Amino acid sequence: MEPQFRSEALENELKKIYHLVDGVMATVIVNIDGLLVAAYPAGDEENPHENPTSSPQVAAMAATLIGLAEKTLGRLAQGSLERLLMEGEEGTMVVYPAGRAAVAVLVVKTAHMGHVLYATKQSAAEVERILGS
Repeated sequence: MEPQFRSEALENELKKIYHLVDGVMATVIVNIDGLLVAAYPAGDEENPHENPTSSPQVAAMAATLIGLAEKTLGRLAQGSLERLLMEGEEGTMVVYPAGRAAVAVLVVKTAHMGHVLYATKQSAAEVERILGS
């Protein structure tokens, strides 16, 4: 088997969620500093709305939300953050910590959340392993 670069392994993990779970619109990995690590499908300059989560601003906001959630849970003595779930009128964003990073998945409102949560949790564990955090 050919060795795989870490960036390829991370992108493959995002592709797996995107293709295996119905209703996934975009997947992204951000680090705790708010930098975009990987996104699938990748946004491009011609069509930036193809993956709305692949912008640096969204990565920074996701990292901020994770930090706030962790501080809030700590202040309330509720333990470590397991996941963030943000539901909007049009869709849902699920974020799972993955060591010094996080995996975020944007899904349509009608997606089967059990499948989304399971797949994202498994991917977050794999991302944490890949990054060695």
